[in-house]
Amino acid sequence: VQLVESGGGLVQAGGSLRLSCAASGRIVDINAMGWYRQAAGNQRELVANITAGGSTNYADSVKGRFTISRDNAKNTAYLQMNSLKPEDTAIYYCNAVVVVVTIEGSTEYNYWGQGTQITVYS
Repeated sequence: VQLVESGGGLVQAGGSLRLSCAASGRIVDINAMGWYRQAAGNQRELVANITAGGSTNYADSVKGRFTISRDNAKNTAYLQMNSLKPEDTAIYYCNAVVVVVTIEGSTEYNYWGQGTQITVYS
């Protein structure tokens, strides 16, 4: 299973970006998908996640500014980021909890994307 992210870049404060994360491979199902970020010198933290049924969860710091969504038919999650601030600068990682085929049948694994840099300048 691979997670391929796109949409990062450089943006001025107050601007917007949209991240995409596409999962591919021998996928039976995808449970939760989410975005995490890691700023220089900090630990990785949850930004937002979404269940297969569409329930969402956001970090307090991004509530009202970021929106997570997913297209189950495309195995893709999106993160719309508005009103970006310099403190949003970080590497953003896609995460997916994926049910995959195994010799025994199927099991659940946690996968990560390669990360995409977002830099917000004032």
